[in-house]
Amino acid sequence: MERLLLGTRNKGKITEIRGLLSDLSGLELLTFEDIPFSEVEETGETFLDNALLKAGSIVRETGLPVLAEDAGLEVFALSGEPGVRSARYAGEGHDYAANNALLLKRLQGVEDRRARFITVAVLLLPDRRVFVTTGTLPGTIAHAPAGEGGFGYDPLFIPSGASKTLAQLSLDEKNRISHRMRAMRRMKPIIRDLVEG
Repeated sequence: MERLLLGTRNKGKITEIRGLLSDLSGLELLTFEDIPFSEVEETGETFLDNALLKAGSIVRETGLPVLAEDAGLEVFALSGEPGVRSARYAGEGHDYAANNALLLKRLQGVEDRRARFITVAVLLLPDRRVFVTTGTLPGTIAHAPAGEGGFGYDPLFIPSGASKTLAQLSLDEKNRISHRMRAMRRMKPIIRDLVEG
């Protein structure tokens, strides 16, 4: 495998994944800016369903190996919400600020603010071989947004054992602990084997 297409249009995710995989020599990482692909509707009921939907659609469209993932935030007191609807929590067309505002509204007066981020990563090859890894990051939801970095729910999420939100951490600090990087670090040796094999 010499080329790998990142199956996301999210520039924040692309930056994080590129940072982790950039040291793999012999691998050209491609994005939607290099090889355009159609938007994939996330209709799955699980993170794995959505990651497979994205990867499958993009492999069929481009004929390239695709690394796709689906991730979200699960808040225990809200029975796992926003879950697979994390990006669309406040409805279609709303932004991160609207999603964060809705989450804070739903948690108003709620003491148990435990939550976790989860990522399911899927590497799908044109020959239909599939590799799956996961990563989680436990933490709590802050009472107000803090920090300018990151994206999504990062301004509200305080990792377990930390005193700052993900948005207050540097990209390097975040990548050391993030759910996405945990899943991608587990995927990296698989990708390395495919590049070297």
